[in-house]
Amino acid sequence: MPALRLGMPHPERNFRQAGGYDESMLSTQPSTAIDGLDLPPAEHIRALLRDMVPREAADLHLVPGYAPTYRIHGRLEPVEAQALDASSVADMIHAILPDAVRRRMSEAKDADCSIAIERDGIHCRFRANVAYAQGTLSACFRYVPNDIPTFDWMGFPRGLASRLADLPNGLVIITGITGSGKTTTLAALINLLNEQGGYRIITVEEPIEFVYPRNDRSVITQREVGVDVDSFYDGLKYGLRQDPDVILVGEIRDRETAAMALSAAETGHLIFATMHTRDAKGAITRFVDLFPHAAQDDVRTQLALSLRSVVSQHLLPSAREGEKRVLALEVMHVNHPVRVGIRFGKIESIESAIQTGRRDGLVSLDESLQNLVSTGRISIETARRHAKDPDSFR
Repeated sequence: MPALRLGMPHPERNFRQAGGYDESMLSTQPSTAIDGLDLPPAEHIRALLRDMVPREAADLHLVPGYAPTYRIHGRLEPVEAQALDASSVADMIHAILPDAVRRRMSEAKDADCSIAIERDGIHCRFRANVAYAQGTLSACFRYVPNDIPTFDWMGFPRGLASRLADLPNGLVIITGITGSGKTTTLAALINLLNEQGGYRIITVEEPIEFVYPRNDRSVITQREVGVDVDSFYDGLKYGLRQDPDVILVGEIRDRETAAMALSAAETGHLIFATMHTRDAKGAITRFVDLFPHAAQDDVRTQLALSLRSVVSQHLLPSAREGEKRVLALEVMHVNHPVRVGIRFGKIESIESAIQTGRRDGLVSLDESLQNLVSTGRISIETARRHAKDPDSFR
C-alpha cells in the first residue's frame, strides 16, 4: 500500500471548524535550537512544536516544575535544561490555544483540541490535551502526521487489515493502553475502506486527528465531539440517520455509547471503536461492566452475536537503538469457543481459545512477542516484561 497524501482542498477551514488554529498562530520561521529564555511564550511553544518533527518526537509535555519534555520512540527526553514555572507554562498554553478552547477552559478543567502550525511551508498538526493539576495548567501535544501511515510502516499485518475491512457488519474493537497506536490503526483501516470505494463512512472523534483524502467513490463525514456533536453517543445516534455503512467511534467509555454501538452493529452496520484495556478479554470484561449487573446477561448475549474481532496493541521499545517502537498484537476473532466464552461469562476460556485458535486467525500476545524476538525486533527482556507467561522466554 503506497504512502497516502492528504488531499483535502481547504485544510485551514477544517481546522477552524474543529476548534483549530487561525492565521495568527502560523509561523514560517525554520526550526532552530530552542532557547526558551530568549523567546516570548508564543514563539517558545511554536519552536518546541516545530522541533518535534525532525527529532521524531511523538509527544511534547509541558508541566510546571519540569523542563519541556519530548517522548521519542517511547522514551522521555528533556529538551531544555531550565525547568518551567507555572506562569511560563500557562503563558505558552494560552498563546497556542484557539479562542474557543480558551473559553472552554474557563469553565471546564480539561480540554482536547486540534492545533496546527507551519514548518517550512508545511502545516504540522497536533492533538492537544490541556488540564489542571494542583491548580496549575499543564498540557500534552501529540504530533499527527499529514500522511496516514501505511500498514507496513506500522507493522500491522495486511491480511488482518483486509479481514477487518471486509467485514459486512458487526463490532470491531481496537484496544490498548494510551499511546499504543489505536487511533493510527483505525485511521489506516478507515482509509483502506475509503480507497476501496462504495462506502458511506461517519467518524465521531475527540478531537479529529487524521483528515481523510477525498475519494469520489466514497463519502466521509468527520465529526468532532465538543465542536460538531456533544458526545460519542449523540454522534452514533444521529449518525445512524445518515445512511452509513461504516461508523468509527473514537472511544467507548460509557454505557449509552456501548449500547448504541451494539444496536448499530446488530442492525447491519460495521462499527469500529477503541477501548482502553490491556488485552482482548479485558475489553470484553470492561464492555459488559459498563452495564448494571441485572442487564449483563443480555449484554453478553448481544455481544456474543455482534462482536467480530478485538485487536489489542502494544508498542514496545525496539532492540535497535534509535528506531521507532515495535507493534505487538493480540488478535481475537470471535469463533465458536470465543462466542461461548462471551455468552456465558467464562473469561478464562476466552484466553484459552485465543491460544488454541491459530487456524481461525487468532494470535496470542506471547506468540506475537516470540515472533518479534526471533526476528530481532525486540529483546528477550522486553518480551518477558510484557508477556503473559514470562517463563516461556527463558
